[in-house]
Amino acid sequence: MKVVHVVGARPNFVKMAPIKRCLDMFPEDFDQTIVHTGQHYDREMSGTFFDELDIPEPDFNLGIGSGSHAWQVAKVMLEFESLIVELNPDLVSLVGDVNATLACALVCSKMDIRISHVEAGLRSYDRRMPEEINRIITDQISDILLTPSMDGNENLEREGVDPEKIYFVGNVMIDSLVQKLPEAKQRLDNLISRFGVKDYGLLTLHRPSNVDNLDNLTHFLIELTKISCDIPLIFPAHPRTKSQITRAGLEEKLSNSNIHVCSAMGYTDFLSLQSGATFVLTDSGGVQEETTYLGTPCITLRENTERPITLTHGTNALIGTSPLNLKQRVNDALAEIEARDKKLPEFWDGKVSERIATIYREIARKI
Repeated sequence: MKVVHVVGARPNFVKMAPIKRCLDMFPEDFDQTIVHTGQHYDREMSGTFFDELDIPEPDFNLGIGSGSHAWQVAKVMLEFESLIVELNPDLVSLVGDVNATLACALVCSKMDIRISHVEAGLRSYDRRMPEEINRIITDQISDILLTPSMDGNENLEREGVDPEKIYFVGNVMIDSLVQKLPEAKQRLDNLISRFGVKDYGLLTLHRPSNVDNLDNLTHFLIELTKISCDIPLIFPAHPRTKSQITRAGLEEKLSNSNIHVCSAMGYTDFLSLQSGATFVLTDSGGVQEETTYLGTPCITLRENTERPITLTHGTNALIGTSPLNLKQRVNDALAEIEARDKKLPEFWDGKVSERIATIYREIARKI
């Protein structure tokens, strides 16, 4: 069976890597191709992930780059359609909820090519988020829906998806985490010595709702400097966030604070910092899941999450997107997490890619 794996942004690589490796164990069943759409297009944001996760360089790179949502989706569709005509795959395996996921799903649907959506069924119920639209449409036109948690199954069935298309397999991101965690822990002492800290909080900030408005970003960072008076913060900054910090004239203020700003990190180094952090402050989706597995308290700077299982089972707490009284809200969230009865979600066991491979092999035998 010819399988095309599509990746576009860093979280996609983490999800695709273990699936690719697992399918490699059955060369008689699978002929695999990796297509990188180039949504994260620089070496800092994507290239190191291929190296660290033992993924071969992509067979094709569409080189899409940045642009508006409509432009990205349209450009990926045009480029991907031409490629798919050439490759003629039996299955296109899509991961996550970025614009490239939606674009490639639309192309495959029009060309009657089987679509598998890894991480299907997640919902924030906030249609102001572009990712929510991408998730909903991709799920509606996919043939195989692989869910990370049972709430995904419930969401899909409620939306009228045929239950026979839905497979609860667990969270495939955890497969990569389990593989790299021993190495990550070995790196921790050397890594934090670079910042001259022992105990620390870890910070990520990249969503448009938090960083595009310079006034809002300024107030956020002022509040974060107050938190850093009690515990230093390590801040691997997304290139776009760093650009906004420069535009807001905040570089000097940060350099005089206990916030250690650095460039975006590779997967293993960032996993290392998550594993050793006193807490993580983030607006990321995947970090909510990784910290749940690691047992690291996670305070999420969002109004909602498409990963509610991290709230009910894990170490995650939502505190909204207002910078007002941030320090007190963080302290309250940490106390709530500490009091919670936490447990690891079902099938977050490092064996998700094996279950996916079994499903794909069953499909291959029917072709």
